[in-house]
Amino acid sequence: MTASDQTASFGARLMRNAGAWLIGTALVFIALGIAAIVEPFVAGLAVSLLVGWLLVAAGITHVLSVFRRDDGGTIWHLAVGLFYVCGGWYFLSNPVIALGALTLLLAMMLFVEAGVDLVAYSAQREQPGAAWLLVNATVTAILGILIAMRWPSTSVWAIGTIVGINLLTTGISRLMLGTSMRTVERRMAA
Repeated sequence: MTASDQTASFGARLMRNAGAWLIGTALVFIALGIAAIVEPFVAGLAVSLLVGWLLVAAGITHVLSVFRRDDGGTIWHLAVGLFYVCGGWYFLSNPVIALGALTLLLAMMLFVEAGVDLVAYSAQREQPGAAWLLVNATVTAILGILIAMRWPSTSVWAIGTIVGINLLTTGISRLMLGTSMRTVERRMAA
């Protein structure tokens, strides 16, 4: 077997393995996405709890970094760390209220994104395809308005549904990528 054949064989095995892993993870993403869309409140609570644990971990990291600092700012980092831990603890203790706060934050972030897209559109309106920035800004602003107008009742579905759609589209894109890698692998083997 020549070096060229060995390289091709290795490449084909690598593509087959990577394609199989992508397809496997794609199916998990798709299943989780469908579950989140079917039960958006449960998915929203899961996100709320995840954010709570991330805040606690970030707070502990800030507090621990105080012991390794020699550049000042000890009080500041200790205060920020304790604030993060308290915020995380609040999210973990009251996930439904935290979900409401996250939903309102989502609406505000959508407004900011719409504003940034409008600025980008005004700077690039002469470019081909710039109208899509305006379309995106309009849709994003409408989504933000719909979420904000019905808040806090939108807390029941907004975060979970958006996470579900994201998981579903991620799964579909990974499935397509994994399938195409297996197609390439078959062509390499032939």
